[in-house]
Amino acid sequence: MSVGAVVVAGVALMFALLISSIHRIDEGHVAVYYRGGALLKATSGPGYHIMLPFITSNRVVQTTLQTDEVKNVPCGTSGGVMIYFDRIEVVNILAADAVYDIVKNYTADYDKTLIFNKVHHELNQFCSVHSLQEVYIELFDQIDENLKIALQQDLTSMAPGLFIQAVRVTKPKIPEAIRRNYELMEGEKTKLMIAAQRQKVVEKEAETERKKAIIEAEKVAQVSKIQFEQKVQEKETEKKMSELEDTAFLARQTTKADAEYYTALKTAESNKVKLTPQFLELMRYQAISANAKVYFGRDIPSMFLDGMMLGARGGQPPTSGGQQRDASTAEGSPGDSQASPQQQQQQH
Repeated sequence: MSVGAVVVAGVALMFALLISSIHRIDEGHVAVYYRGGALLKATSGPGYHIMLPFITSNRVVQTTLQTDEVKNVPCGTSGGVMIYFDRIEVVNILAADAVYDIVKNYTADYDKTLIFNKVHHELNQFCSVHSLQEVYIELFDQIDENLKIALQQDLTSMAPGLFIQAVRVTKPKIPEAIRRNYELMEGEKTKLMIAAQRQKVVEKEAETERKKAIIEAEKVAQVSKIQFEQKVQEKETEKKMSELEDTAFLARQTTKADAEYYTALKTAESNKVKLTPQFLELMRYQAISANAKVYFGRDIPSMFLDGMMLGARGGQPPTSGGQQRDASTAEGSPGDSQASPQQQQQQH
């Protein structure tokens, strides 16, 4: 073999060794190294790195958020029914500074030990103390939260730096006969819910009608009350007007009576001054002269004498003789009653 061939072979070998020693770490990952099966303390972050070829090997561990799927997990309930959870998703993240310790304690496939096996264990413990009704229906919405809490409690003590973000659990598979019964039960429950909702609607409508009737009754009552108050006010107004009219009428009558009294009083005072014996005698003469009939007799002049005597006595009544003369005057004298036929004929 020529020297040139040896040189070329050596260069090729060196190039192959160089290529095999260079490796790349992607962002969000950390590389750990093994030499002779022993884990080295050195780790590498993202970028290109060099290691001894054929002696040192590396494993890449993800340090970003990742989802581990645990499939077909069997679970036996407290009643002895075997059910299967088709898929359980565990969202977790590993801190970069905890990679070395976790890989050292649980290998680079730490998730199989810390997550997969732990999910099986915790889920079977949960099912063993609950019935099928509780696991499948009543407590199903609590399984994911309970599983997350149980996993995180163990990881905090066993693998610090590994955090559980969320757990998602699918509906478990149950035996077909039981599933049909649950479907029938759900159908009946749905019918019951529909009936209950319909009853609530009917009750709500009845309540609405009742409130409407109450509102209408209150409205009618308020209208009646307003009308009654209006009538009462009208009556009170009429009463006040009547009282005012009565007061005004009474005032007018009082004023009129006072005026009449004052007039009568003044008339009486005037008459007291006016009706002297001379004025009364004058009025008497005027009254006698105003008579349409004239009586003749011997006692007629005594009327004037009696009047003069009455005036002379200051208006005293005539004596008994005067009264007899008046009576004789009114009845006529015997001579007048026995007048001759010639005088009667003349009078006729």
